[in-house]
Order: sequence, then structure tokens, then C-alpha cells
Amino acid sequence: MTAQEEDNMPQQFEQPQAQQAATQEDDALATTQAAAQTESTDQADVLDDILDDIESALETNAEEYVNSFVQKGGE
Repeated sequence: MTAQEEDNMPQQFEQPQAQQAATQEDDALATTQAAAQTESTDQADVLDDILDDIESALETNAEEYVNSFVQKGGE
């Protein structure tokens, strides 16, 4: 083995490690993005449920719903 071949060897080992680290970072990023997407979807579902409840209350008796927010005695 020549001196030049010996100098190249550490670089040969560094590339797979760098690629493995990049792959791990990509996997971690994908996992984080998936978790954020799931949380966002869950929050949207909760908001949709609240809006459905309000819509249902308004369809049933809008006047009673609005009057529940009116202050008594002009306060």
C-alpha cells in the first residue's frame, strides 16, 4: 500500500459515517414533521367540533344563545 492510499483511507470511512449522520438527521426531521402534522390535524379536529357545537346551538335556538351573552341591567 502506498502512502497516498493510506492517506485516502480515513476519507473512505468518513463518507459512510457522514451519510449515516445525514440519514439520521433526515429521519429525525421527518419524524418531527409527522408529529407536528398530527398535532395540527388534532387541533383542527377540536376546532371543528367546537364550531359544530356552536352551529348546532344556533340552529336549535339562536335567540337564546345570543341572549346568554347579553349583559343584564345595562352593565
